Amino acid sequence: MNTHDIFRHLGIDTSVLRTGDVWVDSPIDGTRLAQLAPDTADIVDTKIALASRAFDTWRRVPAPRRGELIRRFGLLLREHKPVLGALITLECGKIIAEGEGEVQEMIDICDFAVGLSRQLYGRTIASERPLHALRETWHPLGPVGIISAFNFPMAVWSWNAALALVCGDSIIWKPSIKAPLCALACQHLLERAASDMDDVPPGLSCVLIGNNDTGSLLVDDPRVPLISATGSCTMGRQVGPRVAQRFGRTILELGGNNAIIVAPSADLELALQAITFGAVGTAGQRCTSTRRVFLHQQVRDEVLARLKKAWTGLVIGDPREPDTLIGPLIDRQAFESMTLALQAARAQGAAITGGERVLSDLYPQAWYARPAIVEGTDSLRNSLEETFAPILYCFEYTDLDEAIERHNAVPQGLSSAIFTRDLLEAEHFLSAVGSDCGIANVNVGTSGAEIGGAFGGEKETGGGRESGSDAWRGYMRRSTATINFSTQLPLAQGVNFGTS
Repeated sequence: MNTHDIFRHLGIDTSVLRTGDVWVDSPIDGTRLAQLAPDTADIVDTKIALASRAFDTWRRVPAPRRGELIRRFGLLLREHKPVLGALITLECGKIIAEGEGEVQEMIDICDFAVGLSRQLYGRTIASERPLHALRETWHPLGPVGIISAFNFPMAVWSWNAALALVCGDSIIWKPSIKAPLCALACQHLLERAASDMDDVPPGLSCVLIGNNDTGSLLVDDPRVPLISATGSCTMGRQVGPRVAQRFGRTILELGGNNAIIVAPSADLELALQAITFGAVGTAGQRCTSTRRVFLHQQVRDEVLARLKKAWTGLVIGDPREPDTLIGPLIDRQAFESMTLALQAARAQGAAITGGERVLSDLYPQAWYARPAIVEGTDSLRNSLEETFAPILYCFEYTDLDEAIERHNAVPQGLSSAIFTRDLLEAEHFLSAVGSDCGIANVNVGTSGAEIGGAFGGEKETGGGRESGSDAWRGYMRRSTATINFSTQLPLAQGVNFGTS
């Protein structure tokens, strides 16, 4: 299916695909998918103003009713899952299974949010004063700005949007300039879900099309109390301070430099599967991709040999083909970043397997790369920077504390894992002196998280949390109320003004 076929199937007017000078090309073969009209500063201002008015109405709608909108949206996602998956593949280069898997994540978070709409609980707190009640409640926050990256062009938005909407907020979405078509498709289906609900206000959800300047308008607008931004650490360093300067909030989901420790007792079959998928899935373009492995000296040689053998069987090619396991990098810049990283490793004496460009004769306007294995040396004992490409750095260790120290000695702190059948090692890795990441797994790889748990990381990963657990609180404001149902007024710290 091409873009026009997909949009027609979804009921979207295909004329939007040829209205402007924002070019959208497929990473599969460089084919022009669309030319969209960017939003001017005046249009952005109008959409934010409309979202503000929508919030004033939407916050008055009972939360279970807000959940009904998400329930209907989830049904439409189920109905159109294959087509939405095909659009993700076409626009972002993911293989078929990953494209449809991303849509399934959206369905799952919708189910979670529908249940959440009846569980936005506060609490009652014991008061120290007689005949007083102390209560904590949660209220809608306001318009939420969502900035998403190309690698998960639908799911990350849904993690934010589904929660924000049931919490009573309106949403303003600035998708990656590399994946705006996925955003238009999701927006259309959400509008369809709301079409016969008379209590859904206009402007409850909108999409901003444009470059970084468009995103800056959203980031700097005081009418938007929360910005949830997914992207690079560089982007986060710009967004975080700017929002803080106007006393807004941020949920930052930034880079990851994720590692797996393979202990002597590890089930190597499990470890090899997790490392392979983590390193090469989505062509290494996941924030949770496995970038580093620390192999105990007892298993190092075997694991490396088996990884290299597995690498030879990986099918690289058109992600629309059912046998393909690795699709293209998003663009030329991504491949050049990969090349520079491998050159730096080679300069430090590392042995490198793979990493070259492939299929350039078939797809001269696309960037396919063979996944690379980098064998660390005494001068290359860690990799501190994240390269958004299929590069796996392999290091040897002898002592678990040493491995954990090297594991943690990077600026990022998103996802981590250990493969071991030793209970003491597993618990040590999960303890306060173990992994310093927001996600720490045992006998499960770094890539792929369930929506039931809060998703996010520490340090330069930004500290934000999305998706499950109590991440919903980030989209609401907390209010503490004291109710006096006595005839006395005890004052703070026992002060007595003696007014009688």
